[in-house]
Amino acid sequence: MRTAPDSPDRAETARRARFGKLPKQVRPEEMVEERPATPPADNVYDPDEWLVRYCW
Repeated sequence: MRTAPDSPDRAETARRARFGKLPKQVRPEEMVEERPATPPADNVYDPDEWLVRYCW
């Protein structure tokens, strides 16, 4: 049994409720996170550094 074009069925009503409008637009400024850079650690000895540099 078919429904009249004027009366939407449940699936169409649910679809329109879920996808009836587009989400809020995201501005490019909101897509970037800015954090201050941390200075590199100078003169820190790492006994395993040679493994990363030469054995990888």
